[in-house]
Amino acid sequence: MDKKIFIHFLGAAGTVTGSKYLIETPEKKFLVDCGLFQGLKQLRLMNWDHLPVDVPSIDFVLLTHGHLDHVGYLPRLIKDGFNGKIFGTAPTLDIAEIILRDSARLQEEEAEQANLEGFSKHHPAKALYTEKDVEHTLTHFSPINLNQWIDLGGEIQARFQTNGHIIGSTFIEVMVGPKKFVFSGDVGQEDDLLLMPPKRPTEADILFVESTYGDRLHPEGDVKERLKTIVLETIAKGGSVIIPSFAVERTQVMMYLLWQLRVSGDLPDIPLIMDSPMGARVLGVFEKHRDWHKLPSAEYTAMCELFQVVENYRETLGLIETKYPKVIIAGSGMVTGGRVLSYLQHYIENPQHTVLLVGYQGEGTRGRQLLDGTHELKIHGKYYPVKSRIEVLHGLSAHGDQSELLHWMSDIKTAPEQIFVIHGEKQAADTFQVKIKDTYGWQAVVPNLYDIVEISL
Repeated sequence: MDKKIFIHFLGAAGTVTGSKYLIETPEKKFLVDCGLFQGLKQLRLMNWDHLPVDVPSIDFVLLTHGHLDHVGYLPRLIKDGFNGKIFGTAPTLDIAEIILRDSARLQEEEAEQANLEGFSKHHPAKALYTEKDVEHTLTHFSPINLNQWIDLGGEIQARFQTNGHIIGSTFIEVMVGPKKFVFSGDVGQEDDLLLMPPKRPTEADILFVESTYGDRLHPEGDVKERLKTIVLETIAKGGSVIIPSFAVERTQVMMYLLWQLRVSGDLPDIPLIMDSPMGARVLGVFEKHRDWHKLPSAEYTAMCELFQVVENYRETLGLIETKYPKVIIAGSGMVTGGRVLSYLQHYIENPQHTVLLVGYQGEGTRGRQLLDGTHELKIHGKYYPVKSRIEVLHGLSAHGDQSELLHWMSDIKTAPEQIFVIHGEKQAADTFQVKIKDTYGWQAVVPNLYDIVEISL
């Protein structure tokens, strides 16, 4: 009798966020990634739902990388009865710890603020999980080495290989008996400023490939020159540049570009500010794991010394009141929370200032609203007219575009039995599905949330 494997698509199926894939074999059950849904309210509400699987029976979790949409559900998973190990590279687990602590803190703060100001429909408002829940989660972390097969029992082995998305990120190969499952994670660009190019799989029986930018190519152009122009034009008007930025890698890339412009004499001596407690902690991960990035030690040190790294919120409030031009990098990257909201509350109504978007803006986020030209922005229950200049710096994405995703698949010589196009909004996933067929002649499918697919061993 044939043995069966069942794949449960519990997130990032038909959408970008909430990556969770449960693989159920005759001997074991395991998750690849365990992320939070972000963006649209109907997606975020799903974080409160119990997973439609028997959580205590899950044996282990494999993490491709440390972003919230790939690790943010872990404390909830443990609250629901998971008691196994959580495997990832050392920098992935370090990043995950930073992001989970920050996520819990923000949730607790927002629940407290909602209860004080009464802008939540829930009475009382509660956090999805707390910092205490995160502490418990960290006890399950188990670091693994790159490029080495690890035995996970039940005829299952796994190997993690770099994919250039953020520090520590990988694609994961999983052998289940004779079949090789390959999970792309989020695939980075070939010419990333800080990270080495992604490695590529050479074989896959079952392939899971992301499609965040599966329907487009990144625009060509000189990113540094464009950044210089935006900053100079803004400060000429007496304004400041506010850069909502992801704490992991994007903040460090922006710091590096601004440092290069200052060193070359292309930017005047204006304050450069990094106001993201999480971003500051991520700098520590870059320091700790120097073999994971290509930033020279001397340049890294000089870059950090150039920036004013904000220590506390009182310092943030002081900076907001200053009138002189400055460049501020602040979390969060999609303007969903964090310090950047405080700056926008004071700056977004002033046409002197510029808000510079530097990364992917998910559906339902304030960043997407700004990208789409909204005339007002709702922050903590109040609407603010958008009068500041809104700009986008293309070409910095931590995700490869359509051509780079196809290139990442190019070393697979034999057509996979099944290809699942995941982690993309509908248009991007559907377009990439067709492009795979046109390029390689391979059939691919775009699964829906909570689909269950049966595979024969």
